[in-house]
Amino acid sequence: MKGIVLAGGSGSRLWPITKVISKQLLPVYDKPMIYYPISLLMAAGIRDFSVITTPRDFELFKALLGDGSQWGISIEVVTQESPKGLPDAFNLLSQSALNSDSMLILGDNLFYGSQIAQKVRELMSLPGAAMFGYLVNEVEAYGCFDFDISGNIKDLEEKTAVGRGYAIPGIYKFDSDVKRLTSLLQPSLRGELEIVDLLKSYFHESKLNFRLLDRGTAWLDTGTVENLNHAGELIKVIQTRQGMLVGSPEEVAYRNGWISEGDLRVLVDGYGESEYAKSLCNVIFDE
Repeated sequence: MKGIVLAGGSGSRLWPITKVISKQLLPVYDKPMIYYPISLLMAAGIRDFSVITTPRDFELFKALLGDGSQWGISIEVVTQESPKGLPDAFNLLSQSALNSDSMLILGDNLFYGSQIAQKVRELMSLPGAAMFGYLVNEVEAYGCFDFDISGNIKDLEEKTAVGRGYAIPGIYKFDSDVKRLTSLLQPSLRGELEIVDLLKSYFHESKLNFRLLDRGTAWLDTGTVENLNHAGELIKVIQTRQGMLVGSPEEVAYRNGWISEGDLRVLVDGYGESEYAKSLCNVIFDE
């Protein structure tokens, strides 16, 4: 299973904060935003990653993430020369890299819940393409869908429905047919390939599935200043009140058995006297 993390774009909704740096490198409480989607897919068992970013930010992501071996995984950083839409990620990867299933996740989406990794694993197990549904009061800001009483998808829309409905969060599962179907897509009026159009391609071939995220799961798109602050406060409350880390690749790698206690101690030493280092020490002491 390939994990694809989208960390490109201009981040214009966060300007001037993101005029010179990727929004996925901004802090969400005590760690970079990109750590959260990577650690979620790691918790679901994925060890092979491609991170898609801009030429401007390529070296910064390489410096932060390395090749992933420090976490017992593999990370390739890939550049997207210009924003061409979410499905363009599949045009940037070779067919051999996509011969198995893949999980595509937006680098500015944050998910939290006691069973979220299990829910992602369940999505990964579905055939064809699969997406989550998340009930929101104002669905017009998102791609969305509707389904009948038998659980069959009726339609998908891109930011056109109004009111309460099921939004499509920024995490998707695709099978090895994704590169072919992406090649058939046409740019929308805004000149980009749309993820909803790719999902519709699977829908028309009767290969699109979904699962609903329940009320015990938090989903935040951190692409606005307000939501970025909300996400930081959420992580702060959870970590300070419960003493548990959220979105830590080091912790996930250690608990998965992908790195040893000695490996984790080396990583802790590399973080000096930071609060994050102290939190990672607690992971070792709690064992």
